[in-house]
Amino acid sequence: MSVLLKAIAIFVGVLVVLAGIGWLGLQIKPQPFPAYPQQTPALPVTDLPADLPAPVARYYKTIMGERVPLVETAVISGRGRLRIKGVTFPARFRFTHIAGQGYRHTIEVTFFGYPLLKVNEWYLDGKARLELPAGVIENEPKIDAAANLSLWGEAVWLPSIFVTDPRVRWEAVDETTARLIVPAGAGEEPFTVTFDPQTGLLRTLEAMRWKEPDSETKLLWRNEALGWRPFHEVMIPSPATTAWEDEGTPWAVWTIEDVAYNVDVSQYIKARGE
Repeated sequence: MSVLLKAIAIFVGVLVVLAGIGWLGLQIKPQPFPAYPQQTPALPVTDLPADLPAPVARYYKTIMGERVPLVETAVISGRGRLRIKGVTFPARFRFTHIAGQGYRHTIEVTFFGYPLLKVNEWYLDGKARLELPAGVIENEPKIDAAANLSLWGEAVWLPSIFVTDPRVRWEAVDETTARLIVPAGAGEEPFTVTFDPQTGLLRTLEAMRWKEPDSETKLLWRNEALGWRPFHEVMIPSPATTAWEDEGTPWAVWTIEDVAYNVDVSQYIKARGE
């Protein structure tokens, strides 16, 4: 074998080894975030409203029965996979909510289980601030509007708010579809919600949403439930996916592993990191 061929063989071998190492690093899950230091107390309940569209009423009776817990805050933690620049990474996340008012997102993208990129996002008092690896985004009206839709989209993990918040209403469409109307500043925004005809469980939650601060048009933003898990006697979607219309396939898969309801988040929601 010539020197050139040997060099090529060594180079290819190194590439194969590096590719294998890279693949392995993307298979290792991070450790979950530590449990929130407060536990869910006994939740007060109220009756399920009697005037819901038929598929919505069936959905709520399936996931929680005739009595609805009154949820004011939620800390939702888990792990998943996020696609960034065409590469899908393991991740861990924690979403902290004041129900229907604001949130904080903590997301860590990992490699070999160690943080590679960190994201801190807040939506408080109607304003969004995103601390991303590429920089900070804030004071952007389209991102504020997009964050409001995230607030309500993530409420599938504290679903009673959709029937206990007086600002929210449901409109009938057909036997497996309903329109969810949520507050948005001085106005409102609609979601289209579909339900599985066999199980009655929520299938998809979709809205038209701004993707970037300089987007010229809104894109379809689709959230889909792939499975269900019980937390505090309520069934919530897990895993669930998030996708943009222009990307074709989901960019995120969220698997919920821990939920704490009605805990004190007054300071935690303003903090940074875990």
